[in-house]
Amino acid sequence: MNLEISCRNLSPDEIKTLESNGCTCDDWTRVRVAEQFDPSRCSRVTFSGDVELGSFSGSYTDRSGVSVKHGISDARIHNCRIGSNVLIFNIGDYIANYVIEDNVIIRNCGKIHTEGTSSFGNGTAVAVLNETGARSVKIWDRLSAHHAYIVALYRHRIKAVEKLEKMVEEYSASVSSAMGVIGRGSSVCDCRTLRNVKIGPCTKVEGAISLNEGTINCCSEDPVHIGPGVIMEHFIVCSGSTISESTLIDKCFIGQGCVLSKHYSAENSLFFANCGGYHGEACSIFAGPYTVTHHKSTLLIAGIFSFMNAGSGSNQSNHMYKLGPIHQGIMERGSKTTSDSYVLWPARIGPYTLVMGRHYKNMDTSSLPFSYLIESNDESILVPGVNLRSVGTIRDAQKWPTRDVRKDPDKLDQVNFNLLSPYTIRKMFEGRELLTKLKAVSGTGSSSYYYDNMMIKGPSLERGIDMYQTGINKFLGNSLIKRLEGIEFKSDDELRKRLVPEHDIGKGEWVDLAGLLAPKTVVSQLLDDIESGKISSIGEVQRSFREMHDNYYKWEWTWALERIEEEEDKKAADFTADDIIRIVERWKKSVTDLDKMLYEDARKEFNLSSMTGFGIDGGEEIKKKDFEQVRGEFNSNSVVAAIREHIRIKSALGDELIGRMKKISLS
Repeated sequence: MNLEISCRNLSPDEIKTLESNGCTCDDWTRVRVAEQFDPSRCSRVTFSGDVELGSFSGSYTDRSGVSVKHGISDARIHNCRIGSNVLIFNIGDYIANYVIEDNVIIRNCGKIHTEGTSSFGNGTAVAVLNETGARSVKIWDRLSAHHAYIVALYRHRIKAVEKLEKMVEEYSASVSSAMGVIGRGSSVCDCRTLRNVKIGPCTKVEGAISLNEGTINCCSEDPVHIGPGVIMEHFIVCSGSTISESTLIDKCFIGQGCVLSKHYSAENSLFFANCGGYHGEACSIFAGPYTVTHHKSTLLIAGIFSFMNAGSGSNQSNHMYKLGPIHQGIMERGSKTTSDSYVLWPARIGPYTLVMGRHYKNMDTSSLPFSYLIESNDESILVPGVNLRSVGTIRDAQKWPTRDVRKDPDKLDQVNFNLLSPYTIRKMFEGRELLTKLKAVSGTGSSSYYYDNMMIKGPSLERGIDMYQTGINKFLGNSLIKRLEGIEFKSDDELRKRLVPEHDIGKGEWVDLAGLLAPKTVVSQLLDDIESGKISSIGEVQRSFREMHDNYYKWEWTWALERIEEEEDKKAADFTADDIIRIVERWKKSVTDLDKMLYEDARKEFNLSSMTGFGIDGGEEIKKKDFEQVRGEFNSNSVVAAIREHIRIKSALGDELIGRMKKISLS
C-alpha cells in the first residue's frame, strides 16, 4: 500500500465479515482501509486506536516452500498504519504505534511498540575512548568514522565540536516520532520485544530477544540481518551489517558491512566499515574501518583502532585505580596484536606495528611505524621498520580492498587503503631522524639504545634507518613516476612544468581521520568553516569528507614533491632529466630490495619447520607432498607469484621512464 493514499471507512458487510472471523474493535469507524481491502484476510484480530489497512492478496512462501496467505491473524493491532500484502500472525501481546510498509512479514512475536516520542537511537551519547564520557560522540543515522574522529579527538576545537553536536541534535529532533517504522520488504520473526525501533527496508530480524531504542538503516542492495538471541539497546545499525548469535549491544553505532556475532558483547563503542567482532568483548572502543577480533578471551577497551587484527587474549588496561578508568590508547592503522598481548594505557602505537607480549610501561611509538614491539623478561623491545619487509603486511594491504563487503551505493566511510602515503611516509621521515639522533647521542657502535621506556638493539636501529630510507625512496619514486607517466618530454623545461603542482594544498602534516587520509590544513579549514557558520549542515560536512577523499592523489603529489626537493636538496625548478634518472634508479633498487625481502619472508612459510605436523604417518617425502597438497608449492603460491610479477612490472616501469628521460639528456 502507498501509505500516502487516502483510505475509506469499512462497509457494514466488511465489518460483518471481520466479526464473523473473530475480529473485534470498540469503534469500527476508526479502522480505515484501502479501496481493494479484503476483510476475509483478517481473522482473530483485535483493533484499537486509529488503524489503516492496505489491500491483501497473494501469499508469502518461506524458504522451506510453505505458503501462507497475506493478511492478519491472531494479533492485536493498536494505532497502526499497515501497508499492502503484509503478513502478520501469532502476535503474543500487541503491535502498537507503528507504520508497517508494504510486503512486510511479522510472525511469532511478543510485543512490537513505540512508547512516547522517540528519536530511535539518534542523539545517543556514546562514551567512546574515555569511559567517563569526556569524549562522548552523539550517534546518528549517517555517522561517519571521520565525523566521529573529530568529535572524539579534536576536543581542543571546542566551538567546532559543539556545532557538530548541535547538528546531530537537530537531526535527531527532525526524525523523532511517536510512530515506529518497519520498512518495505522487511521481516520480523520469532522475536520477543521491539520497543521504539525504526527498521529500514529489506531488513531481516529473526529470533531477537530484545531491541530497544534504535534504528536499523538498510537498503535493498545491502540488507541488514539481526539474528537469534540478540539484545540491543540504544543503537544504530547501518546497511549490510549482521548482528547475530546472542550478541549483546548497548549504546553502540554499527557501521556499514560489519559483523558482530557469536556471543560478542559491546558497550559504548563505535564500529565503522567492515569491522568484525566474534566471541570477545568491547568497551568504549573506537573501531575504525576493518577492526577485527575473533577470540573469546580478547578484550578491547578504551582505544582507537583501524585496519587492526586482535590476537586471542589481547588486553589493555585503562585504570590508574585511584582515579578511575580515565586513560585511553591509540593503535594507529594497520597495527596487530599477537596472542596474550597486553598494553598499559595510555600508550600510542605507530602504524602497522606488531605488538607481541605484555608491556607494563607507557610508551609512544607513533614516529616509528612498521615496527615490532616485543616483550622479553618484562622489558619492551622495539624493532623499528622491520614490518616493511613482512609478507604479512603486504598481504593485509592487498586483502582489505577485496574484503570491502559494502554494497550500499552510498558509502558513509571514505576509506583510503594505501600502505604508503603522506601519513605513513611522514612518520618514516620522523623515524629516520629519531633513530639517527639516538645513534648520535649514544655513540656509534652502542649495543642498545633506550627510547620512551623501550630498548632498541644496535643492529635493529641501523636496520631501521635503512628500512625507513627504503620506504621513503619507494613512495617518492612511485609518486614521481605516476606524475610523469605517459608524457613525451622534449626538454628539461617541459619536464619542470609538469613537476609543478596545480595548487599548494597538501603541504605539511597529514592526518588519518579513521580511514580517511587528508592534509591537516584541509581538516583545520573544515573546522574553521564549521565554527564560522560557512558550513552549517551535517550534509555539508559529509560532502567535505568525500571531497577530501576524491582529491587525495592531487594533494599527494604536492606533498611528495616537497619531500623530493628536501631529499635532493634542490628545487624542482632546477631539476633536469638526469636528476629524474637518478631518483628512479634509486627507486628501482628500493622496490627490488624490498620485494626480495618479502620473497625471502614468504619462503619461511615453506621451510621444514613450517611442515611440522604434516604427513603425520610418513617420512620426509610424505610430509612434503602432504604440505604441498594443503598449502601449495612455494613457486605457485599467489602471494609469491605476485611479488615476482611486481618486481618485473616495476622494473619495466622504471626503465620506461628512464628511457624517456635519456631522450631529453641526449637532445
